[in-house]
Amino acid sequence: MSDLSRRDVLKTAGALGAAGALAGTASGQGRPSADDLIRTVKGARVFDLSFVWSEQSPILSLNPPYSFALNRTHKMTYEIFGQAPGSRVSWASDIMYFSGQHGAPTIDAIGHIGRDLKLHGGVDAVAATATPGGIGADLGIESFPTDLMVNRAVFLDVARQLAGGRPDPLPPGFEISAAHLDQTLKAQGVEVRRGDSLLIRTGWGQYFAKDNAKYLGEQSPGPGQDGARWIIAKGVRLAGDDTATFEKRPAAYGKELFSVHMMLLADSGIYIVENANLEALGDAKAYVVLLILTPLRIQGASGSPLRAIALTP
Repeated sequence: MSDLSRRDVLKTAGALGAAGALAGTASGQGRPSADDLIRTVKGARVFDLSFVWSEQSPILSLNPPYSFALNRTHKMTYEIFGQAPGSRVSWASDIMYFSGQHGAPTIDAIGHIGRDLKLHGGVDAVAATATPGGIGADLGIESFPTDLMVNRAVFLDVARQLAGGRPDPLPPGFEISAAHLDQTLKAQGVEVRRGDSLLIRTGWGQYFAKDNAKYLGEQSPGPGQDGARWIIAKGVRLAGDDTATFEKRPAAYGKELFSVHMMLLADSGIYIVENANLEALGDAKAYVVLLILTPLRIQGASGSPLRAIALTP
């Protein structure tokens, strides 16, 4: 995958055009045609970074429970509508209640967390959330940038690097530092560029819906403040991992809660993705990918469930 980085095939600028360039074909104007792009994307290897979301999925206790039900079954609608002359139709419809913005995976909007009642850009947090319409000041998830929906992403398998190549999860409460991120970056032979998205594997995705008590416990690995400063310094615009809260828990900084969230969201305007399924990327050693994220466009929402996709040649 290091030669993939050298070929610069998934450059952030013009991500869709760069995807077309993978095919090595172009129109007479030197730009890939729509068919070139389609062939390239259809020919890519696809990694689904989403878990199956169900009532068995782990949910943090501060959120309402997830609930799903069919409010109309095929049998019900057939009995009502399918008996009419000339009609044999039936359908099913459902009612679904997401647990807050938390899904599998989920993305935090910039306005999700503030510091000292200030949101990113110094926006007054109280004023920005004073109406039932959600978070104002363009800090809700409906303002997620379109250029981040399709973006170059670097995948750092910190867990495998520190386990000597084994897929073992990081220990409970392990703090990922700048040194760990640098070490993994060097070992994988890739580079993080300004504007990139970043995915970090802790290995805790192995516990999702299998050991929910551990997955949601107060001792989960993740970046600490040192790791967060590294992410900010690299110019990353979105960072994610495979735990429920992204950052190390419990925090190692006195009583300050979610300090990494404050550093990334409130201080730096960097989006956070949680609950990503990164196991297949780790197995494939896919260290540079085209990351596709499409949050639901919900006005004023503090986040959204995601269907996250990664593409490689």
